[in-house]
Amino acid sequence: MLIPHDTRIALDIVVDLMNTAPQGDRPDGLADLDALRSFVRTHKFSDVGELGPDDLKAVREVREKFAAIFSAPDSRIAAPLINRLVAAAGTTPQLTDHDGYDLHVHYFAPGASAADHLGADCGMALAFIVVAGEQERLRRCEAPDCGRAFVDLSRNRSRRYCDSRTCGNRLHVAAYRARRKEATG
Repeated sequence: MLIPHDTRIALDIVVDLMNTAPQGDRPDGLADLDALRSFVRTHKFSDVGELGPDDLKAVREVREKFAAIFSAPDSRIAAPLINRLVAAAGTTPQLTDHDGYDLHVHYFAPGASAADHLGADCGMALAFIVVAGEQERLRRCEAPDCGRAFVDLSRNRSRRYCDSRTCGNRLHVAAYRARRKEATG
């Protein structure tokens, strides 16, 4: 699957944002404005002004909308969720080149809030995946104690864990130990 660099970056941001959500004993990665500022800085948002409490609330709401899209069972359910998200962001497509990248499309308006930036650019990236018939690539880690989001970009869509070195390996080792215990028991 060929994914343009700007779409890939937006998908990475969606995953990173979703993985800030509190889950189990994992605290909220967007617990306060400093965490939001760090997220915006880390992901190099363009043209985002001073962030305030309303921004934090709005970004958390966008995070919930992304989670609903990831859990949508099919494109007929995902499509209206994406449409509402993108429309609410006031999508304004513009060609731009910056930071050493060739021309690409930004979907957010100049001066957009952090939530609108996410809703527009990341919403369009999710739309690209759904239109391409690749929604099943939007996944959650199958490790029972994880549930982190990821986009499966493997050739045969077979990735099951957010990180094969941690979650995948941990489960494989546990299964191996269980088989050994059963064999010697």
